[in-house]
Order: sequence, then structure tokens, then C-alpha cells
Amino acid sequence: MVQQLNSGITRDMVMPHKRHAVSWSFKMTSVPVLGKFRPIVGQCCQQCTPDSLSRYRKTFGQSPLLDFHNILCVDETHTRYRGWLVRRICCVLFVSGRKVYPSPVNSRQERIYERSSVREALAANPKAPEGGESQGQPRSISTFHPLINTCISPGVLRCVGWVMTKMFAAVFASIQVNLNHFEALHRASEEGSLLVYVYVRQSMLDSLLVSLVLFCNNLRVPYTICPIRINNSFLRAILRKIGMIFLPPFASTEQDAEADNLYAPVMTSLVRELLHEGQSLSLGVSAESGQGGQWLARIRQLIKEGSVPDICLVPVGISYDCVPETHMQVSDLFGWLLSLLWRKPEGIVRIHLAQPFSLKEMYVSGRCRVVEWRPLQDLLLPVIINDSTATEFGERKMRWFPPSRSVSESTELAHQESELNTAVAVHLIFSVISCMAVMSTSLLSSLLLYRHRKGVSTSILCRDVSWLTEELLFRNKDVGFGGSLTEVVHYAVTLLAPHLVIAAVPSRQDPLIVPRPTLASTQHLDLQAQIVTHAFILEAVGACAVSAMLSEIASSGISSKVRADSADGDQVKGDLEFDVVLCQLELTERALQLCHLLPPGFRPPCQSSQSFALDAIDSLVRCGILIMEEVQKDVPICDFWKREGALTWTTSDGSYQSDSDCEEQDLLSYKISQPNQCPDMLFFLCNMLAGRLRALSWTTAFLDHLKTPLPEGDFVTQLCSHLCDTANKKKQHYESCSQEAAQTAVGTLIDLGVLMEERWEGGVFLGVTPLFQSTQNRQKLQRFISQYLCD
Repeated sequence: MVQQLNSGITRDMVMPHKRHAVSWSFKMTSVPVLGKFRPIVGQCCQQCTPDSLSRYRKTFGQSPLLDFHNILCVDETHTRYRGWLVRRICCVLFVSGRKVYPSPVNSRQERIYERSSVREALAANPKAPEGGESQGQPRSISTFHPLINTCISPGVLRCVGWVMTKMFAAVFASIQVNLNHFEALHRASEEGSLLVYVYVRQSMLDSLLVSLVLFCNNLRVPYTICPIRINNSFLRAILRKIGMIFLPPFASTEQDAEADNLYAPVMTSLVRELLHEGQSLSLGVSAESGQGGQWLARIRQLIKEGSVPDICLVPVGISYDCVPETHMQVSDLFGWLLSLLWRKPEGIVRIHLAQPFSLKEMYVSGRCRVVEWRPLQDLLLPVIINDSTATEFGERKMRWFPPSRSVSESTELAHQESELNTAVAVHLIFSVISCMAVMSTSLLSSLLLYRHRKGVSTSILCRDVSWLTEELLFRNKDVGFGGSLTEVVHYAVTLLAPHLVIAAVPSRQDPLIVPRPTLASTQHLDLQAQIVTHAFILEAVGACAVSAMLSEIASSGISSKVRADSADGDQVKGDLEFDVVLCQLELTERALQLCHLLPPGFRPPCQSSQSFALDAIDSLVRCGILIMEEVQKDVPICDFWKREGALTWTTSDGSYQSDSDCEEQDLLSYKISQPNQCPDMLFFLCNMLAGRLRALSWTTAFLDHLKTPLPEGDFVTQLCSHLCDTANKKKQHYESCSQEAAQTAVGTLIDLGVLMEERWEGGVFLGVTPLFQSTQNRQKLQRFISQYLCD
């Protein structure tokens, strides 16, 4: 289902007209980014939740009269009054007219303390810390009183709503929401459904944006799980009056809080009481570590126990033109607010609230359940170390939620519950990322970083922006911009100007744009471009599989320049003039192996890795990189593993088998189409995953110079320093040395069995396993990773 793109464009969506810091002297015809079709994003999974999909289908994204709306644009038309005075106080009248659902505390604290899980936790920890008791309870329980007494005050909420509207108006040019998505939420609220809003953590402003959007659209403002610590008592007290649940005073991080024996039962009981009161919840999940997913596990446990009948999950996709600073200290918040007085607003925020779906339907039906979770080392080590040709089936097991076995549960059941919690969290991360819009800065960053790293003229850049926009819309990915093509590119270049080098060439009418080759600029562009990588993940995996096959061809002596370390991109492109046939089996297995190395969120758990690998190869056929052909057995094909038979992907649901199943089928193969033009697209797709793979390769090389075991924090710090030193020596690939890339690489090596965690009194220490203390095995691992790099 789609709606016409220009029918959803309003004056708030068109790039804001302001005085740009970048001036262009070239003339170009303004090709409009209109007249296309805008996809309807945010629909729930048809496989896991078909009932929810059909239930809200008629009220989700179907109204042609509704539009995108900028919630920061408040005028007299949004109030019941008119006149010159109303125009001056329209924002005050607007927030005073919003519907607010009060949330009194009443006897919530006593009900929580009466829960058996809380009593058992108190009995297991009867000793009170120094300082004695507070009102007859140990001080360990009194520290949770402010969290339990969090409430939503109508007066404070209206006041804070007005302040947030003014504050965000000083930060962003506009905050756009799709009004088509609110009808389904209003219907769910009227039916009494309990709503839980889930977003992927990007900045500290995410939770405030979700609350403001719901407040402005007369929906119940949720209690927000905000895992930060605020030392300012006044600010903490105000935010608790609008439903912000912070970390307890004794914890500085979310991990410290979860390590406390009393925190989990108290927070589970608090969530139970809030849902019993009919309140909504809002929480963020980290796409890298899965932090925040434990709240989903607690909610699912309440449904399983029967304490809560069911809840509706609402994925919330938040897209930024300019991602706010995520590492800003809360103590500097007041200084940041003062700086807004002389700061010009810039950037657009696009917020998509996806279709609500039933959590109970997802896990009771079993459609979201993964058939077999297997450790990553079981999936890949036989291929890496032993050069095994056997295809391993299964899904990579995540270490997010360790099984916590209760008295009534067996160990096997506890593991099943842990795996199901992981599947739900991964599916939600995928759903949130799928409904996030691609902003103009993300689109431009992807082109500059992955396709035109050495620079590009603005005319060619505009052409590629138009092409990539069409490709994104074709893949059912919404874009967060509108206007003419030159306006879109000009606006994005202006926002990215600190990270670009814009040079005027005397012999050309249009300037040359080059990404600034620095650590900060490259990592900023890479962060912006990640959403484009998610949209092209199938093609990127398939392209890396083709690159691995061509790498093996080059190493066999067919070509001396292809994949040679000394050959640059132009040499490789010019040397692809040969006719090579790639075996479907080999390509699919290379894609399957790479699929296991991907971090969570790139695909839903309800899709098997085998199906994903097949789709990755098929996607290259659809985009014209590969041409499928059937090769008879007397024609040799590139099969370097020298197998006698080929693996056939078949189903075994039925007991009936035809005699034709025993017949030997013709082998499918692919040829690279148009060798002269194909490398540009192939390298563009390979570069999307090159940053993560290169960080993993450099981390493996780092083990040669490391003395282990080391504390986990020291290990990551030294690794980041090594990655930065390696990038500085090469003077490129700075996207591979970010903190996120280092932590992801360490997690992958732990899952792969290269590193092992040892828990000592001083904390968690990381050391190299005996298998990979051998230099030969580390070199095998590095070769396995490097085959997917297309440098």
C-alpha cells in the first residue's frame, strides 16, 4: 500500500528556507522529488501477528485527508479561540486544551511491598546497610520509594509540555509526525488496550520526544523508563511528576541497577501496578547490547502469569537530520538550555508511530519462536578452522538475557523463556528500524562515504540522490524530506558542511564535495548512513558474498589485480573483463556465513538465516548485478570446494515425495552483468558493511600484541586506541574505530569463542581462548573476515 508522495507534502515538510552557509554558483534544472509514491511504513509483521494486522488495517495509514504535521508549529487554529491576543498566547492555550490523564499514586507502595517476589528478595537480603532503617523497612527498600511514587501531575505536565515545545523549537526546525498513524492508536486506547511504546535508543531526547508527541495528540502520556541518573534534585523531582522513572540512587548505570537483587522484583511489581492502573509505558532498547529488552521480558512474564491480560506494543521510529549529542552529561543540562537562547534551530525530526500489535499473540502463537538457537562458534568455527564444507543450520544465539530459573521451572524451560525474550526484543528492534524514515543527511552521507569517498561534483551527486531516493521508496522505505532535488541536496550539504570539504574547481561550474578525512567527520557520516545500510542489507550481504567468490578467483591466479592488496579501485574495475560463472550454492553459503556475523536488528527472527541468504542472492538479480542462468553438467563452473553434489533447499513438510525429487537437478549459476559498469554498484554495496567487518579484522590482529587477561573496560579502551592508530597509519577507514564498532567486535569474538569471559573479584576479565592462542588459527579467522572486504 502506498500513498502519493506529493499528497503528503506540507509546508512544514519542505526544507526550511534559511540563509545557507554554502553557496552554489552552478545552474541546474530543479528536478522535483515529488510525483512519486510514499510507502506506508509501520505495519506489523504479517507472519507473527496476522490478527493484529487485520484488526487495525482499516484505521492505519488509510485516510487521504490526514497529513504530516509539525508539532512545533502552533497557532490560533490549534485552539478554540481567535484574535490578536490569542496569537500571542496560542501555545499556552494549546497545552491547556490538551487532554491529560491523571495518575495518582494512592496505595501503590504498599501493594508492591506485599508482592511475594519482593518479600522473597527482602528475605534473601535481610541486612540493612549502614544508616539503619527508614519507616520500619531496610534502607535498601527505601531507596526505591521515589521510583515507586512517580506520578503524572496534570498541572506539571502542561507546564513541562509548554517548556518542551519552546525548547525543541530552539533545537530543531521542525518535528514531523504522520497523523495517519494516530487513528489506530486512538482506537486502541478507546478499546482499553494497554500500550507500550518502544524505540531504539539514539539520544537522551528520545523519551521526551515520544511524550511530547503523544501529549500534543491527546493520547495518554506514558510512564517512561529512563535509565539515567540525574543528580539535580529539582530537575529530578519535576521530571518524576511527568512519569519519568530514573535509576535508583545507588546505581550509576543500568547494569549496576540490574545487578541488585532487589531491583528486578521491585521494578516488575511496579510495572504490574502501572498496567493494572491502565497506564501506558515507554521504553528504549539498545540495538547493540539489547539493554532495555529486560523490561519487555518482565512484561511478557506478567502476561504469562496472568497478572496482565495482554498489551499492545507500538514501535516508534525516530529519525534525526542531526543526531543530538548522546554523551552530554546531565549536569551540563542547564548550560545546554542556556545555549539555546542564541542558537539557531537546525535539522528535522521525523517520528513514525507504527501499527500496534499484541505481544500475547506474538509469543503464544509460536510464530516468532526461533527453531534452533546455536552458539556462533558452532556455526562458523568448523568453516574457519577446519575448512568444513558442511552447511550449519541455526540462528546465532545472543547473550542478552541470561536464563533466570524459578523454583517451578526446569533449566530447559528457563532457556526457552530466555530465547523467546531475545526473539521478541530482536523483532522489536527490527520493527522500529524498519519504520524509521531516511533523512536527507543520511542519504547524502551514504553516497559520500560508500560511493564517492574521493569526491564528487554536485551535479553527479544530485543525480545519485535522485536514484537512491527511488531505490529507497522501491524498498518500502519512507524518506524524511520533500521539495526540489537541488533544495534537498543543498539543505543536506549545509547541515553536513562541518564534515565536508567543498572546493570550487576553476574548470567546472559546479563545486566538488569531498568527505573530510578525519576521525570525527567520518564517524559522523557513518552514523548518519547506518539507516541506509539497513534498507540495503540484502544487497550488501549478497555483494560481499560475490566479493568473497571473486577474491578466491583472484587468489587462484585467474586475475592478478582483482582483490590484490596493492590494486586500487580503478585497477580492479578495469580488470573485471572476464567471463566467470558463480555457483549458486557457493554464493548462498558465503552469504549465510556472513549473515551470522551481522549484529541484531538487520532481519527479524521469524525469518531463518537460510531464507535470508537466498533472498540476498536473489536481490542482486533484481538489481541487475547478477544474471541467473542454468548450466549443464558438462560445463565447468567455479566450485572451489570440489564437491560432488549440491545442496538443494527443499521443504519436508509433507510425507509425499515425487519420483522427480530423486532426479539430479541442473545446477544454478550466476554471471556478473555488464562488467564495465557493475563494479561501481558492487563496491557501493560492499562498503556498507566494510566498516564493521574491518573493525572485526583489525581486532583479530590486535590480539597478536595483547597480553591477556585484562579487565573488560581496559580491553575495550586499548582496542579503541589500536583501531585509531591503525586508521591513522592508513589515513582512512576511520568508521572502523568507533566505540560502538569496538564493542560490537568484542561481543562477536566472545560469541565466536576467540575471547572468553572470566569473572574475578575485580570484575569481568577478557582473555584469549586456548584455540586462538595459536597464530595460525588467528590468521585463518582474519582471512575468513577479510574475504568479504572489497578494498
